[in-house]
Amino acid sequence: MAVMDIKRKFQNLLRKQESVPSPVEEDINHDLFTGEPAIAKYKHSHVVNPHEEQEVLENIEEVYFNNRHVDTSEYELQKVPENPDLDQIDRDRQKLRKQLQVVSKKVSDLVLQNHPAYATELQRVMELQKTLQLASIICANGRRQLSGARKSFTTASLKMLANYRKRQQLIGLLKSLRTIKTLQRTDLRLREMMEEEDYCSAIQLCLECQKAASTFKHFTCISELSSKLQDTLEMIEEQLDVALSKTCSHFDVVHYEKVQIAYRLLDKTQTAMDQLHMHFTSAIHSTAFQIVLGYVELCSGTGDSNFQKRSYVDLCKNITQESFKPCLVDLCKALWEVMKSYHKTILWHESHDEEFIRESGMSLFHIDEEFIRESGMSLFHIDEESIRESGMSLFHIDEEFIRESGVDVDISLKMKYIRQKLDHGLTRIWHDVQQKVKIYILGTDMANFKLEDFIRVLDLVNRLIEIGEEFCGSKSEGLQDSLKQQSLNYFKNHHRYRMDELGMFLENEGWEICPVKSNFTLLQLLEFRFMKSWTRSPTTNSLVNSQYVAEGEESLPNGDHRGGGERYFDQYKDEGSPFDVQPDEEENEDVFSGSWDDEDGGGSDTDSDEPDELKQDYIDELTGEAQSNRQFRRRISRNKNQRHIPIVTNTTLNVLRVIGKYMQMMTVLKPIAFDVINCMSQLFEYYLYTVHIFFGADTWVMNERSLNNRLHLTLQRIRNNLIAETPVPGAPPTDPENGRDKIPQPHLSPIVDLSGSGRLFGLAERVVAAESLVFLASQMELLYPHLEAMIPGNKKVFLQQFFSQTVKMAAELRKPVYWTVSVQAVDYDNILHHMSGVKWDVKDIMSQHNSYVDVMLKSLEQLSVRLVDINRRVPIPKVVYDLIWEHCVRLSNRTIVEGYAGAKKCSNEGRALMQLDFQQFLSKLETIVDLRPIPEREYVEAYIKAYYLPESQMDSWILEHKEYSNKQLLSLINSVDHINKKARQRLIATVEDMDRQRR
Repeated sequence: MAVMDIKRKFQNLLRKQESVPSPVEEDINHDLFTGEPAIAKYKHSHVVNPHEEQEVLENIEEVYFNNRHVDTSEYELQKVPENPDLDQIDRDRQKLRKQLQVVSKKVSDLVLQNHPAYATELQRVMELQKTLQLASIICANGRRQLSGARKSFTTASLKMLANYRKRQQLIGLLKSLRTIKTLQRTDLRLREMMEEEDYCSAIQLCLECQKAASTFKHFTCISELSSKLQDTLEMIEEQLDVALSKTCSHFDVVHYEKVQIAYRLLDKTQTAMDQLHMHFTSAIHSTAFQIVLGYVELCSGTGDSNFQKRSYVDLCKNITQESFKPCLVDLCKALWEVMKSYHKTILWHESHDEEFIRESGMSLFHIDEEFIRESGMSLFHIDEESIRESGMSLFHIDEEFIRESGVDVDISLKMKYIRQKLDHGLTRIWHDVQQKVKIYILGTDMANFKLEDFIRVLDLVNRLIEIGEEFCGSKSEGLQDSLKQQSLNYFKNHHRYRMDELGMFLENEGWEICPVKSNFTLLQLLEFRFMKSWTRSPTTNSLVNSQYVAEGEESLPNGDHRGGGERYFDQYKDEGSPFDVQPDEEENEDVFSGSWDDEDGGGSDTDSDEPDELKQDYIDELTGEAQSNRQFRRRISRNKNQRHIPIVTNTTLNVLRVIGKYMQMMTVLKPIAFDVINCMSQLFEYYLYTVHIFFGADTWVMNERSLNNRLHLTLQRIRNNLIAETPVPGAPPTDPENGRDKIPQPHLSPIVDLSGSGRLFGLAERVVAAESLVFLASQMELLYPHLEAMIPGNKKVFLQQFFSQTVKMAAELRKPVYWTVSVQAVDYDNILHHMSGVKWDVKDIMSQHNSYVDVMLKSLEQLSVRLVDINRRVPIPKVVYDLIWEHCVRLSNRTIVEGYAGAKKCSNEGRALMQLDFQQFLSKLETIVDLRPIPEREYVEAYIKAYYLPESQMDSWILEHKEYSNKQLLSLINSVDHINKKARQRLIATVEDMDRQRR
C-alpha cells in the first residue's frame, strides 16, 4: 500500500509539471528572430558521439513512438517494482533524460536543415503582396476614366434613338390598323367553311385570326370578333369529336387523316388521343351490349323493352343455348372490327407521324397558304394586296411566331406522348374485349352442349385469344382460366359418358372384323380431318401454337392458320374477319370396303381353289407327294398371311373417333391438354384391360407365367386406378368417392364362344381383339409427336410413361391371348400318355421312331389345317401365325422333355432312341411350320445329351440349366448309371437347394 501511495504521488507531481515548459523549450521560444533560427542559439553543454546517439535512439521503447495517446508517466510508474530501489529509479531517470536530449538534438538538426527553404518562400510572399497593391491602383484609375467617357457620349445618342422609336411605333400602328380591317372581314368566310364541313381550312383560318386578334386584343373594335371566333372554334371541336368517334367501328384512312390534321391545327393532338381512347372503350361496351341485347330480344319473343335497362351481365344470362353460338360469332366479329380499327390507327400514326415531324414548321402553313390562293376568295385577294403594300405578310407573321415558340421540340414530345398512349391502349382495349367475352361465356351453362358445338365455341374464343396475343402480346390468362375451368367440368362429364359408352360397346362386341380399306389410318376419319396438314411436318413446333380450325383452315407454325405466313391483321385488313368462315359441308368417310377379301382381288383362296390332294388326311404324310402338298398348302397360307389388312372392330373405330374429338378439344384449349391426354390414355387402357380380361386372363396363362413383368405391372396399375371393384355381398360398403372415377369391369358377350375346339377356342375372335388393339396402339404412335407438342413441358414424363408402359404393351398382350389356343389346340396329356408306355431301357439300337412322334405331328398337322380354315374367315397376320406356332413348338418340346423325365430306367440305347425320335420330330416339323430356328430345340437336345456327361461335369450343368423343373433334374440324376451313390445324393441335394431358392 505504501508503494501504491508513492506511485500516485509521483503521478500527481508529473501531471502538474506537464504544463511547465522544459528548460530547452524556454531557451528556444524566447529567442528573437535575427536572421537565423532561434533553435540554433541553443547550445548543448557537451559533445555526443553520433554512434552513441544512434544507440540511444534504438533503445527507446516502442511505446514512445505510438501515435495514439499514451500516458508515458503512468507507463514508467507501472514499471516500478513493489519494493522500489532508489538507485535503480535514478538510473532510469538519467536514461530517460539522456534519451530526451538525443531526441531534442535530432529535432533541432532537422529544423536547421530546412530553414533556408522557409526563408526563401517567405520572401516570395512579400513580393506577391506588393504586386497585388499595384494592380489595385491600376484598376481604380481605369474605372475613373470610363466613367468620364460615358457621361460625354450617352446624352446625344439617346435623343436620336428616341426619335427612331417613335417612327417605328407609328409604322406598327399602321400595320395593326390594316390587320384589324382584314380580321373584321373573315367572319363571313368562316361561316361558309363551316357549312361546307371543311374543318381543316376553317380551323386554319380561325386560328390565324385568333392569333392576330390576340395581338390586338387591347382594341375595343375586335373584342366581339374574338368572342365569336372562340365560339366557332368550340363548335368545330365538338363536330371533330363526333367525327373521331366514327373511326372506332370503321376506320377510314382519308377520314382519319382529315381529323388528325384538324386536331394538329388546334394543337390538341394529345387531347384528341385521350378522346380517341375513350371512344374506343365506349365502342366496345356499346357494341357488345347492342349485339347481346338484339339476340335476347329476338329469342324472348315478348318484345319486352325492359331488356334495355338491364346490365350486360344479366343479358348474357338470358342467351338461349340455340342462339349462344351465332351470338358469340357476331360478338367476336364486332369486337374484331373495333380491334382492327385500333390496329389501323397505330399503323397510320407509325407511317404519318415521322413524316409530319420531318415536314413540321413551314410546310403546313405553305399548304394552307396555297389552298387559300387556289380557293379564289376575293376577300383574301384584297387583303393580300394591302398587306403586300405594307411590306408584311400575315402568314409570315404566324410562321415567325411558331418558330419563336420552339415548335420542333414540342412536336417531338407530342409524338412521343401519342405513341406511348397508343401502346398503353393496346392492353386496355384488349382487357375490355376480353372481359366482355368472358362475361358472355360464363353467363351460360354449357353442360348440355354437344361436343361439336362446344369445340366450335372454344375455337371461336381461342381464335379471339390468338388475335389478342397478336394485338398486344397478352396471353389472356383470365379468359383462358375461365375457359379451362368450364371446359374441365364439361370434359369430365363428357368423358365419363364416353367411358360408359365404351364399356357398353365392349360388352356387346362380337369381335368380328370390320371391313376397312387396306390403307386405312385414323386420318381418314372425319374427326381427324383437321390433322391432315399436320402430318406433313409432325416434328415441327407448329402444333404448340396451332389451333383447331373447325371450318377447314390449315394450321401453320406460330399459331397461324392462313397461307403465306400472314397474320390476322394482315389477311383481314381490308375486308372480312377471322370469324366469317363457315364450317365445311359434312364429308363422307371413305374407309369401308365391301369385305376384306375384296382388298385381295376377288378372294382367290376359297375352298374350290385348293386341290383335293391338299385335303388328304395326315395318314399319307410319309409319302413324298403328300409332303409336297403340305408345302404347297403352307405357301398358300403364307401368301394369305402376308396380306396387310387392318384388323379393326366397330369398337376400335369408336375409340378412334372419340380420340379425334379429344384431339380437337386439346388444340383449341391447350391449358387442359394434359387432362385430355390423361382421359385419352384411359380409353386405351380400358380397351387393353378388356382384351386381357376377355381373352388373356385364363387359368392356363397364369400357370405358365406367359405375362412378362412389365405387362403384369401395367395391368395391375390399370386395375387399381381405373377398374371399380365388384361389390361383395355382405361386405361393408366402400367410400363412393374412391370409385367415382372408376369404371366397372366389362363382361364378355355370351355370343362369343371361347371354349369350342372346332373354332380353335375362339381364335378368330382372339385375333380380332388382339390385333385391333395392336392397330389402335399403332395409331396412337402416330399421334405421339402431336401430343408431345401440345402437352406442357412438366407433364411430358407422363406421356412418355404412358407410351412406354401402356401403348407398347399392346403387342406383348398377344402372347397370353394366343397362348391359350396353343395350350388347348394339341392334346399334350395324350402325348405324355403315349410316351409313358415307351420302354427306354432297350438293349439294341433302334431304327424306327416311336408312335408318339406321329401322334404329335398329326396333331400339329391338324392344327395347320384348322388355321388355314380360320384364315379364310379372318386374316391371320404372319406375326400371329408365327407366334401360335412358336407356342405350340415350345409346348411340344417341353412335353417331350417331360415325357423323357418320366422314364424310370434308361439305357444308352434308350437315349439314342430319344435322339432318333426328336430328330424325326424336327424333320417333319420343318415341313409344317416356317419357324427358323426351331424354338427351344436346344432345350430338348441338352436334356438328352446330359445323360452322357461325366460325374465331374454334372454339378456345373445342373447349376447352369435352371430352366428344367425339379422333377426333370431328379429323373435325369436317377437314370444315369455311371455315377456312384454318393455323387447321386450330392446332386439330388443340389437340385433340392435350387428348388428352395426358386420358391
